[in-house]
Amino acid sequence: MSKQRVEISKNVLIECLGLRSGENLVVVADDMKRDLAESIYEAGKALGAESVLLIMEKRSRSGEEPPAPIAEAMIRADVAVCVTKYSLTHTQARKQAAASGTRVATMPGMTEDMFVNGAITAEYSQVKALTEKVTALLTAGRHVRIEKQGHSLSFSIEDRNGVPSTGMYLNPGESGNLPSGEAYIAPVEGTGEGSIVVDGSVAGIGALREPMLLTVKEGRLVSAEGPDGAQLLTTLGEGDGRFLGEFGIGTNNKARITGVVLEDEKVYGTIHVAFGSNNTFGGTIAAGVHIDAVVQKPDVYIDDKLIMRQGELVE
Repeated sequence: MSKQRVEISKNVLIECLGLRSGENLVVVADDMKRDLAESIYEAGKALGAESVLLIMEKRSRSGEEPPAPIAEAMIRADVAVCVTKYSLTHTQARKQAAASGTRVATMPGMTEDMFVNGAITAEYSQVKALTEKVTALLTAGRHVRIEKQGHSLSFSIEDRNGVPSTGMYLNPGESGNLPSGEAYIAPVEGTGEGSIVVDGSVAGIGALREPMLLTVKEGRLVSAEGPDGAQLLTTLGEGDGRFLGEFGIGTNNKARITGVVLEDEKVYGTIHVAFGSNNTFGGTIAAGVHIDAVVQKPDVYIDDKLIMRQGELVE
């Protein structure tokens, strides 16, 4: 086991999750991410936490629930870290753990490279400040319009609250991704209209070889043009997975487009839209799937006011 990984894990557990000696730490992993999870487990032990490592079979897609014994352990822990191929972020297990006071960090798709470079190395107090600023803009806003390459997608966010994913989960019930740095919101279901060019990456597909053109009508994804479009539609299915479920803005200046959406959606200068479940952060869709699509350097308007010009946030 790499000493460097254990040291980085210790730093993450202290700085981002406030882990203290004597607390209960549960590390959840699947077979594919066992090595990284073991580093976090060893770091927890070294910090004096009562540490438990739970390995499950890989889920089939992001947003699929973990087995019941794992969900139960997450509820009982002080701190839970989920290192898995597919995301547990938008699951009832994560939501219920947070509701019971657990501090939860989810690391879907985390790689060795991401663990030692990139977004995880950011100055998280700065990320937190920018994330909270953008979250406030979203919460105060009523209408969003995203423009890029002559395409425009708009939707309502009226009476919805922005959610900060700051990378710092120090109080009971705080949860989010690590590495982090995004502010996101659940668009009002059924209000999405227009099209958007996705040219960064898509969860489960990776960094895109060619851009994908997504068309949304009455809040649902009706077409995905491009080499990877069919795969996206298959993953989302024919049902509620097709609903526009999330709009997010990246706030981490150390994050890179790597093909792993966990890092890609945090990149400063990008936005992302996701389809599927949003009932864990203020929406009404429970689809058992949640797939993010990352867009580089768009123009973004909130209530017709330009807040992002080609990826740069406008003061």
